[in-house]
Amino acid sequence: MKKIFTKTGDEGMTSIRCGVRVPKDHPRIEANGTLDELNALLGVVRTLMPADDERQNLLSEIMLELMRVMSHVATPTDMTNPRELHVVELTAKLEQFIDQVQAKTKSGRHFILPGGNPLSAHLQWARTVCRRAERRLWTIHRKEPLNTDIIVFVNRLSDALFAMSRDEMERAGCPEEEFLR
Repeated sequence: MKKIFTKTGDEGMTSIRCGVRVPKDHPRIEANGTLDELNALLGVVRTLMPADDERQNLLSEIMLELMRVMSHVATPTDMTNPRELHVVELTAKLEQFIDQVQAKTKSGRHFILPGGNPLSAHLQWARTVCRRAERRLWTIHRKEPLNTDIIVFVNRLSDALFAMSRDEMERAGCPEEEFLR
């Protein structure tokens, strides 16, 4: 793209993969906008971590996969996307990460208030954006089938972000504020 502005969206339409024009509030655009927001927020999360933090590599891998996922979400159902997804492998890695975190953190069978420190709070924020992205993906999937591995990946990512937030609270020595029913 030679220019930042193209003026092609000034009338409320935009392009998805293969040049197909859709309204700017089309479910695929809504889902990708939320995935993009999540990716940007994960970038903020990474800036709050030391450069040598072992979670940096996992978050970088997630962010790259989210870019591939957005490409697939932007691909109409009757078209093929050549980008190879790694969501199945990354979902397994997220599950392993969650299990490792759960093994070393106190069991939490309660709701907690987001906060603790800036990193933990931003991880919780990313979790909520991730949950919204999942809801947007289900909206598409009910009308036009998506690769369900994408939806499972996004679901597991929200769980991993929650686990990462709890782990951060414990690393920082911040007590969890429980919400008791």
